[in-house]
Amino acid sequence: MKTRTGTIALFGSLLVFAALSAVAAERPYREGTVSQVAAIRTQPGMFDAYMQYLATTYKQVMEQQKAAGLVVDYRVYSTVPRGPNDPDLYLVVVYKNMAALDDLRDKMEPIQQKTFGDDAQRSAKAIERGKLRTQLGSELMRELILK
Repeated sequence: MKTRTGTIALFGSLLVFAALSAVAAERPYREGTVSQVAAIRTQPGMFDAYMQYLATTYKQVMEQQKAAGLVVDYRVYSTVPRGPNDPDLYLVVVYKNMAALDDLRDKMEPIQQKTFGDDAQRSAKAIERGKLRTQLGSELMRELILK
């Protein structure tokens, strides 16, 4: 009796799995990379100074993260603000998938330590960056690749 019940349960599970697989196969898209997009507004007169930071320290950190396989790519986009509370830059970091975000802080710790030092030094650097720009917000996006 137990064998028969187990067989029926297994068969039922296989049917559910097959049905879910068929539904997934019918989707007109597949899930792609995940991007973290930060909206940045540079302080008046600080655009070039912030770009210097991005071209040096930020780029160094991002290249180390790419080499370690933590990120797929990164980009910096300039935009014309529509008003005083709109960004003039977008920083985009691309990850392979949502799973790449799991324990990301712990994985990035050696790079952060090497580049910025201990927590006190990191806080001081963050305060310095704060004089150059304000982060207005961020957004997490997943690419959907059409079939």
